[in-house]
Amino acid sequence: MIELDGLTKQYRDRVAVDDLTVRVEPGRVTGFLGPNGSGKTTTMRCVLGLTRPTAGSATVLGVPYRQLSWPMRRVGALIDPRARHPGRTAYQHLAVLAQSNALPSSRVDEVVELVGLGSVAHERVRGFSLGMGQRLGIAAALLGDPDVLLLDEPVNGLDPEGIRWVRELLRGLAAEGRTVLVSSHLMSEMEDTADHLVVLGRGRLLADVSVAELLGAHAAVRVRSPEAPLLSVALRSAGAHVALELDGALRVEGLDAAAVGDVAFSAGVRVHELTRVVASLEAAYLELAGGDVEYRAGAA
Repeated sequence: MIELDGLTKQYRDRVAVDDLTVRVEPGRVTGFLGPNGSGKTTTMRCVLGLTRPTAGSATVLGVPYRQLSWPMRRVGALIDPRARHPGRTAYQHLAVLAQSNALPSSRVDEVVELVGLGSVAHERVRGFSLGMGQRLGIAAALLGDPDVLLLDEPVNGLDPEGIRWVRELLRGLAAEGRTVLVSSHLMSEMEDTADHLVVLGRGRLLADVSVAELLGAHAAVRVRSPEAPLLSVALRSAGAHVALELDGALRVEGLDAAAVGDVAFSAGVRVHELTRVVASLEAAYLELAGGDVEYRAGAA
């Protein structure tokens, strides 16, 4: 579990993280969303003890990260995939990390194969592509078989097959009861991967909600009728927001499909289509974040 209590980080006159209180629970994939500059990476760095908070606290498994005796055995992290010595091979990089936490060399062999780097494990990492570097970073995060994972943009640079692999990996780890916190700017991927979302805007918490709840809150009803003007008046009288779509159908917000059908029946209006339309995560996020999506400057 990861717990943030009033976490605040300020750099001179800029507040990167503003009084953030969140609990990231085990057993599910928690997506960490927000535009560039919203405070995601700063928050993760505070959890890992790489950045000292101005106020508040960040604990992992009930204690500050720095108090963990063998941190890689409890917490795996990927913040910067470039954090490696370019002259070392992938295997050497992982072996050094394993030695630092008294992990057996056999574990290096396991994660190398797990992330698909077996054929290039003994090549120097200076020649690695962005995608290969990401796989190496994920291997390092998994090295200690940790209870908690924090991954910052882990699918950046991966091909579709690699993205699917990461999705299945994270969901499998969460199913084992681990705590998984992952940030990504790929909304469609978060929609397919995450169970829960923590959304930031300008360092502040905008939402701490399940994916299903967020998408359900932004759902609408599509209804098509040969008597659309009459139906529109009846729906508005019932308190719904009604918009006309390009094909002549009505988009109704504020009433569920059953209520729309009841209104049409009461008004004596024929209905040819009645469909619940769930918003995409991108659409729901943009509506939730509002003007904050335009805030792009500063650290992530």
